[in-house]
Amino acid sequence: MKKDLPSARLAPGLYVTATPIGNAADITARALEVLARADLVLCEDTRVTSKLFAIHNISAKTAPYHDHNASEMRPRILKRLEAGEAIALVSDAGTPLVSDPGLKLVQEAVAAGHNVTALPGASSVLAALTLAGLPTDRFFFAGFLSSKQEARRRELAELAAIPSTLVFLESANRLAAVLADMAAALGGRQAAVARELTKKFEEVRRGSLGDLAAHYAEAGAPKGEIVIVTGPPEKRAALCAHEVDAMIENALARATLKDAVAEIVAMTGLPRREIYARALELSGAK
Repeated sequence: MKKDLPSARLAPGLYVTATPIGNAADITARALEVLARADLVLCEDTRVTSKLFAIHNISAKTAPYHDHNASEMRPRILKRLEAGEAIALVSDAGTPLVSDPGLKLVQEAVAAGHNVTALPGASSVLAALTLAGLPTDRFFFAGFLSSKQEARRRELAELAAIPSTLVFLESANRLAAVLADMAAALGGRQAAVARELTKKFEEVRRGSLGDLAAHYAEAGAPKGEIVIVTGPPEKRAALCAHEVDAMIENALARATLKDAVAEIVAMTGLPRREIYARALELSGAK
């Protein structure tokens, strides 16, 4: 038998509330209490949130808050906060603002002097990181890469030198192509592809970026939400100027200036500005 949740009013403010990423039981007691007692719950999709509410016997008032109506909704929400209401913000799954709507609302609520608090909980980013078997002491969350290959490759070239584990979100239909671009830009790093986290068919596939790209190219797009985790770049011995010049000249002989610079940055971890300036000198470009 479920215990009745408290009915007392909450202190006024905005409550940024994490919800489960799959398994409905992965929600904190505090989150359940706040969602049940809030004057209003802002949802990325009210239909998704209503399913969670039905499971946990919550009957709070809800309203949609997403990218398409946010600019219209924010002034209304701020007025309700000014009137002393307690308003919770949730996304369809996981922690709001992490690749989900809510940032401008939090910024404007803070600027207006309203209390803003977070109710931490489920996160696909942290769940995948802990399951990947890769270093967790330092990581960089890169979110979604561009859907266009040229822009995606530029983004990966910029990320290549970051001395930490990298975490990405990705759609299933682009997974094979993205992994192939990662293998080209980041080299043979170990990686993990996590999908359907906390659900019945949870899967974590580990291997080199090249092996993972080959697997999904052959197997096809998997089902479910995807998180990709890649290991940090290998530590290399310091290169002397002559070695760097040789690498740049070799790259320039078979690639454009832009591509050659991206390749050397990925290989050496040296600053892009430094490599670009030296590549200009060596190519004789004006």
